[in-house]
Amino acid sequence: MDTETDTGETRRRLRALTDRAEITDLMDRYLRSLDDGEFDEEWARAFHTEDVTAEMPIGTVHGRAALLAHVRRGMALFDRTVHLGTDTVVEIDGDRATARGAQLNTHVLADGSGGVFVSAGHADTALVRTADGWRISASALRVVWTQGPPPRLPDDFTPAAPAGHRAGRPG
Repeated sequence: MDTETDTGETRRRLRALTDRAEITDLMDRYLRSLDDGEFDEEWARAFHTEDVTAEMPIGTVHGRAALLAHVRRGMALFDRTVHLGTDTVVEIDGDRATARGAQLNTHVLADGSGGVFVSAGHADTALVRTADGWRISASALRVVWTQGPPPRLPDDFTPAAPAGHRAGRPG
């Protein structure tokens, strides 16, 4: 291998490692942010594209503003939470990437019951490189199992579209 080819290969590998580290960091910071509970415009811009689509167990939303409103309402159902992500596999193709990881979520219900609701599954995420760094353009949380009483959704809680999973066993 000549020096020019070796330098190009080294740059390509360094870029791939840097991209992977940035994506992994974004995903970790996103899960941690859910537990911090501060959902504002800055939060939404830090993680999502303007045209993001997010499929969650409580519904599917389109657009960053809709996602922000939905996350605020959904997370208000819990007094405290811990979201853990692991075993994330990242695939990068230029300025696009996908990430799939396991997710375990523990929630203390805000209804005063002291109930704890746990869900586990897989998070599938599509990402794009933007001028501000990697951002989530689509995500889907696929719940595999739950334990404990799920939160009671308010009567006026209407997602943009039904999700593919219900609380309890998927189906």
